[in-house]
Amino acid sequence: MTEQTMTCRVLLVEDIESEATLVIKHLRRVSGWRFIIEHYDRLVPALERARESRFDVVLLDLNLPDGAGIEVCQRMHEAAPNTPTIVLTNQTSIELGTKALREGAQDYLIKREVDSTLLGRAIRYAIERNRAERALRESEQRYALAVAGANDGIWDWNMRDTEVYFSPRWKAILGYAEHEIADRIDEWFGRVDQRDREKFDEAMSQHLEGRTALFESEYRITAKGGEVRWVLSRGVAVRDESSAPWRMAGSMTDITRRKQTEARLLHEAMHDALTGLPNRILFMDRLELALRRYRRDPHKLFAVLFFDLDRFKHVNDSLGHQVGDELLAQVAGRLLGCLRPGDTLARLGGDEFAIVLNDIAGPTDAIFVVERLQEALAQEFEIEAHAIYTSASIGIAVSSESYRTPDEMLRDADIAMYRAKNSGQATYAVFDTYMHDQAMFQHRMETDLRRALDKGEFDIYYQPIIAMHDQHVIGFEALLRWHHPSRGLVMPDEFIGIVEDTSLVVPIGWWVIERACYQLAKWQRLFPLQPTLAMSINVSGKLFLTDDMAKRLAALLEDCGIAPQSIRLEITERVVMDHGDLVLSTLSDLRELGVQLHVDDFGTGYSSLTYLQRFRYDSLKIDRTFVSTMSEKVDSSAIVEAIISLGMTLGMQVVAEGVETPEQFNRLRAMNCPAAQGFWFCKPLHQDAVNDFLRTGTPAALISGNVGH
Repeated sequence: MTEQTMTCRVLLVEDIESEATLVIKHLRRVSGWRFIIEHYDRLVPALERARESRFDVVLLDLNLPDGAGIEVCQRMHEAAPNTPTIVLTNQTSIELGTKALREGAQDYLIKREVDSTLLGRAIRYAIERNRAERALRESEQRYALAVAGANDGIWDWNMRDTEVYFSPRWKAILGYAEHEIADRIDEWFGRVDQRDREKFDEAMSQHLEGRTALFESEYRITAKGGEVRWVLSRGVAVRDESSAPWRMAGSMTDITRRKQTEARLLHEAMHDALTGLPNRILFMDRLELALRRYRRDPHKLFAVLFFDLDRFKHVNDSLGHQVGDELLAQVAGRLLGCLRPGDTLARLGGDEFAIVLNDIAGPTDAIFVVERLQEALAQEFEIEAHAIYTSASIGIAVSSESYRTPDEMLRDADIAMYRAKNSGQATYAVFDTYMHDQAMFQHRMETDLRRALDKGEFDIYYQPIIAMHDQHVIGFEALLRWHHPSRGLVMPDEFIGIVEDTSLVVPIGWWVIERACYQLAKWQRLFPLQPTLAMSINVSGKLFLTDDMAKRLAALLEDCGIAPQSIRLEITERVVMDHGDLVLSTLSDLRELGVQLHVDDFGTGYSSLTYLQRFRYDSLKIDRTFVSTMSEKVDSSAIVEAIISLGMTLGMQVVAEGVETPEQFNRLRAMNCPAAQGFWFCKPLHQDAVNDFLRTGTPAALISGNVGH
């Protein structure tokens, strides 16, 4: 037996011994096969054997002592449904042969026509057909199980007769029972939502024309009762010899929940969680859309409003962030009531809001909306039994051909808002090119200021502070100057405001303090006057908000070797009012250290006597505006005299700033003002000039000639 020999187990059912012998003889002559044969002359034992053992083929006679005709074939198929059966009979009836084949027989052979070749071929074909049929059945079963168990709906479209098979699941996705949808393609295509029909048709056409390997489309479809659901359909076309599609099959998946999740996530990504308003991302998208509309049609004017809430930080600091959050939410709701459906109100972050006003006739329309918004904000907000009032200074930028990006327009609205804030709270300003030029100038100044600190371009000038009774020098005020590489000497009024708005304020502030302290130490050694020379230094409120200010200053004074009482830190009233307890805590540490504290520009801010009573300052400085108007029609002499009297009553030193004329000097001296400074005595001096000034002993020579500015 070679490796090519095939073994085949045969169940032979034949009651005539001679015919059974002949069949066995034929089998032994079949080339390449080895047959293991079991012979039975009765049907019943053959059936029992077929049930209990596996055979490769059954050779079955239809005329047996215990069975005859087509019934024999039926009973054998029931006993061994997976075993191929070949009928061997002497009956030549075509009708009987057809019935046998219908009942599961693989072949129908006439005994007298059979030889070894025919019988061998019939057995081989029967086994192969049986295997193919079994594989097909298994495949069909797997397909049926997959369809039944899948969550997807299956469709199979015969394009030649326009019929289509929709699986029960396909129909269930749309809410229909199996009998409620006919097998027509328009039952599918007719339900595609019109909003997605063009996209769906394009995807289908591209695949049928062979431009895509797979049909795939996400779209909305109308389900039972008018409900709209999201589905994903995929499919592949079968093509004929000419590459024309004639059949197409695929699946449909319900993706409604996924789309709802995507929509929720997209909404969360595009909206502010606190107020529900569009956030910066969505706002910029809407602004970009408005710009595109304007470029297509310049008559479609629109405006951008930008604003934040006045005094919002005070609400957070005093009432807590929960109240602050509720205020933002109520503000959002109130502002929405002032806008049209086509406008966009967004929260950009913190207490910053922005609005896109579409379809306006010009700036006047935008101003009208702004006034309506400010009027709405002016009404009381009641939150957790607190009555809260707020307002907004609003910047307005109107569309123009100069704008290319949303950022440019929002930037200009921001610039306009700061111009409005500088004019006072609850105001508005419409952006113009001058504002842009100013903003660019400030940007360049900020860049130059950062470079100036690194390159040592800052310098300090010192203005003498004079005792009025004998006109001797009691100290100096340190005044910052900037030697700009191209603009020359720049005065503080031009850059201090920019410094205050940037992170430079702390390092520059400490630079001034350190330079002034070291310089004072030198002068105290060179000129040991009585009382000891003092140094007044203007300090930004932001330095008082750092935890280590008193410790750092104490270390500096120890390093310089000067007494804390020689240093007079000048702060404005507003610093104390804006930051309250935080500043007072630092002031308490400084007072414990021994540093003197002066209220600068007294009378121009809040002039809170409560704070003067709560924390005793060492000195009040009368602002130059009061000194300069003592001799004008609106005479401020009474105010100056009241401040001097207040200071003396509270045991505080008083210094008058900006003394520029002999009349001012004489009036202040008549009011018993203790000390003064100003151009009438001496202009601010560089450190080298101060040495010469101190060697003269008194400024009397300068007083007589008014040194001017």
